[in-house]
Amino acid sequence: MRLASVESEECGEIKEGTIVDASGKHQIFIRNFIPRFVTGDTYADSFGEQWNRYRSVQIDSENNLNLSAQRFYRWTGWKKDELRGLRILEAGCGAGRFTQVMLDADATVYSFDLSSAVDACWRTNGPNDNLCLLQADIFQIPCKTESFDRVFCYGVLQHTPDPKAAFLSLIPFLRPGGEISVDCYIKSRRLNRWTAKYLWRWITSRMSRQRLFKVVEWYIPKWLPIDTFLAHVPVIGMWLVGIIPCWNYTGMLPLSGEEIVSWAILDTFDALASKYDLPQTLEEVSSWFKEAGLGNVRVDGGSNGIVGNGSRS
Repeated sequence: MRLASVESEECGEIKEGTIVDASGKHQIFIRNFIPRFVTGDTYADSFGEQWNRYRSVQIDSENNLNLSAQRFYRWTGWKKDELRGLRILEAGCGAGRFTQVMLDADATVYSFDLSSAVDACWRTNGPNDNLCLLQADIFQIPCKTESFDRVFCYGVLQHTPDPKAAFLSLIPFLRPGGEISVDCYIKSRRLNRWTAKYLWRWITSRMSRQRLFKVVEWYIPKWLPIDTFLAHVPVIGMWLVGIIPCWNYTGMLPLSGEEIVSWAILDTFDALASKYDLPQTLEEVSSWFKEAGLGNVRVDGGSNGIVGNGSRS
């Protein structure tokens, strides 16, 4: 790849321009500072919608809660000091909550997202000399293989059309000795707040993003107090809160009343809008690591349901 043209610059960064491959036949456009290896609509467009609307909600530097950093270090098992100077590939940046954590550790981060969420991530973390941000497909990652010390992918795999294939597509980019950490939703037959979304998704995932957002933003503030009450009903409370989808973190996270509403709107929309939502079992995820030939494998419950860690020999 080489830079073919520069249309505009800002803050020492190319804002608009064009990249071409070695043959000169394939053009990649740089738009709003980001090389776009994806054009047109994708199955992940709902995520672009939510992260650009609610960009700052889960960003540690803006909410002063440190929840993203806590989650990142707890489930990856990585240490902040050991990340300094490492090259990390982040698959699925969203608004950049974890991108920021890795940049704060002085890592060099190559981050991408299929959706326009990359624009939200740029607003959160750019410009930064240690950040390379791309709009790209997890099945066609435009990076050099075996060039990363770490690969990180949280909140993504279950939202692809083939979670196993998406996971395996990441492995070639790890250098020998490199480590990977992923998470995904866990399959469950139990009806509760988190699984009841599957009773509704056959409707909501087919709605327009704009309409669904209006619906969620309208009912969540009204329903939250009722949902909180239902959650405390003895014995049957866990089923009652599944009647109306509501990602209610009251009593679970140290959030203010306003933050409870924002997080509930964001995560309820996330649960209802995505085109794909394909939870996995522990056995299935373990088999991915085995097929990839990874060592030091640890697959267990955690993070969004299942968290898996391993290293490439």
